[in-house]
Amino acid sequence: MPEVLAIVIPGGPRDSGAAALGTAAAAAPAISQTARLTRRLAAGDEAAFGEFHQQYFDRLYRHILVLARGDETAAKEALQETLCRVARYVRQFDRETVFWCWLTALARSAVCDGGRRRRRYWLLLQSYAQRWLPLLVEANTEQESRLHSALEACLLALPSEDRALVERKYLANQTMRELAAQTGLTERAVESRLLRLRRQLREQMLRKLRDIDL
Repeated sequence: MPEVLAIVIPGGPRDSGAAALGTAAAAAPAISQTARLTRRLAAGDEAAFGEFHQQYFDRLYRHILVLARGDETAAKEALQETLCRVARYVRQFDRETVFWCWLTALARSAVCDGGRRRRRYWLLLQSYAQRWLPLLVEANTEQESRLHSALEACLLALPSEDRALVERKYLANQTMRELAAQTGLTERAVESRLLRLRRQLREQMLRKLRDIDL
């Protein structure tokens, strides 16, 4: 029986398949710079966060400053919150335009949340003022401003743990049970601590207001 020789013809089916694979590989789109950066951010790459900061920090701040209507303090707070949310929620984005839209959505949310916190803080000041100093309910605008300034100064002078407890109770409206779970205290102990803090703040406020009058 005659021997059959397999002859491979250049450009035949086997070669054309390899060429097709090579063409497909060459035609595959290269990963974008934004995709590389966001993929590294999502992986927790510290160097990537440095690059992100260099590329987007100033641009984000200018955008947030407009959203905050020129309030630099509010803009800086919102910027820090935005950066925290980027670190927490970032994922890969293939296009820079989509990534920037996502960043601006985070920024807008941070600005709105900050505004709500400041409004709750102002309501807290008003609530405390009316509760502790009923004789000043009929006070004029200047006296109310002095009262709120005094209370804010006294709150800021509290140790951080005490101030956090006051804000969680009267700003976040957390229950005694929630506060007890967070602090490791009993509900009665939390209530006693809040009572002590209210009395301490009232005494400090009265002292501060007397000093102002003098």
